[in-house]
Amino acid sequence: MIAKGNSLEPEIPQKYKAVVYDRPGTISTKVVELDVPEPGNGEVLIRLTHSGVCHSDLGVMTNTWKTLPLPTQPNQVGGHEGVGHVVKLGPGTESSRLKIGDRVGIKWVSSACTNCLACLSGSDGLCFDQKISGYYTPGTFQQYALGPANYVTPIPDGLSSADAAPMLCAGVTVYAALKRSKAQPGDWVVILGAGGGLGHLACQLASRGMGFRVIGIDHGGKEELVRASGAEHFVDVTKFASSKDSDIASHVKSLTSGGLGAHAVIVCTAANSAYAQSVRFLRFNGTVVCVGIPEGDLLPIASAAPGPIVSGQYTITGSAVGNRKDALETMEYAARGILKAHYQIEKMENLTSVFERMNRGELQGRVVLDLSDD
Repeated sequence: MIAKGNSLEPEIPQKYKAVVYDRPGTISTKVVELDVPEPGNGEVLIRLTHSGVCHSDLGVMTNTWKTLPLPTQPNQVGGHEGVGHVVKLGPGTESSRLKIGDRVGIKWVSSACTNCLACLSGSDGLCFDQKISGYYTPGTFQQYALGPANYVTPIPDGLSSADAAPMLCAGVTVYAALKRSKAQPGDWVVILGAGGGLGHLACQLASRGMGFRVIGIDHGGKEELVRASGAEHFVDVTKFASSKDSDIASHVKSLTSGGLGAHAVIVCTAANSAYAQSVRFLRFNGTVVCVGIPEGDLLPIASAAPGPIVSGQYTITGSAVGNRKDALETMEYAARGILKAHYQIEKMENLTSVFERMNRGELQGRVVLDLSDD
C-alpha cells in the first residue's frame, strides 16, 4: 500500500496476466501479459480476483453466434462475470460513492448509457449504446479491468467473490427470465437445461425464492444436481430421444396438477431441439421464455405454429439480461443463501480445457476462474 492524500492506495503493477482468445473461431485461449490501463472519466480500475465462465463466452470465442454483428477479434480478452476490488478511481467518479477497496462486479453488459429509451424503461440489456464485456470490450478473464463507476454491481459483504461471480450473468439472467414468465407462487414451471450453469440456478430461484413448483429437464447424469436445486420432478430427456416430442410433452403434463401442463417454460439450454419441445409443455395462457441462444444457423421454434398458439393463448417471449435492479436483487438472494451456484474453481491456464468440456456438455453447474498469481 502507498499513501495518497488521506487514503491508502494499493500498489498497482505495470503488467498483469490476462487470458485471450488467440484463435477466434476455434476453442483456444492463451495467457498473456498486458499493460495495466488507466481509468478514464467516470471509470474505476478493478483488481479482479474471480471470473465466472459462461456458455456465452464459448459462442463469442468460436464465432458461432449468428446474432452477433461481427466476428470476434484475435487476442480479445473474454469473460463477463468478474468480481474484484476497486483499486483506483478515475476523474468524475465522486458522485458514484465508490471508494478504494469496495468490492464490485462486471456483468455481460459492462456499460449502458442509462439515458436511452431502452435504459429508461429498465431494459439495460437492450441499451442502444451498450458495451459487451468480452466482445470488442476487454472482459473479465484478466487480473485488472476498467468499469464505469455508475454501472458496476456492488457485492454484498456476506457473499464470497467466487460465489458472487456466477450471479453476474447466470444468476441475474434467470432471475429476469423467471420474472418475465409472469408465473405466480404455486404455478408449475418447467426448466429446460435444468442441470446447466443457468438451469440449476433457475431451479433454485424458482422453487426457493419465488415459490414455483419446478420440473427440471436435462440429461440423466444431472438428476442429482437438479433435484438438489429444488426441482420437484426430474425428466431425463435422453429417455425420449427416439420418440416423438408429443411423448415427452404428455409425460411432462402428467406431472402437473390436473395434467394441464406448465404455466411457464424457461429454456436455459442453447439446443434447438429443446425449443422445439417447449411450447408443447404449456397449459392455456402459458408462457415460453427464450434464454439460451442456439449456435449456428438461425432456426425457428419448430412447435410454434400459429394455430396452437392462438387456441392456447400462449406467449413466447425473449429475455436477455437483467437490469441494475435485477442484479442487486439477485445478489441479495445469494447473500441470503437462497441462491448458490454449484461450481468448480479452475486456474487461468486451464480455460481452454474448460471450454472443451463445456462444448462436449460435460460440465455440471459453473466454472469460476481464480485470477490470482498462484
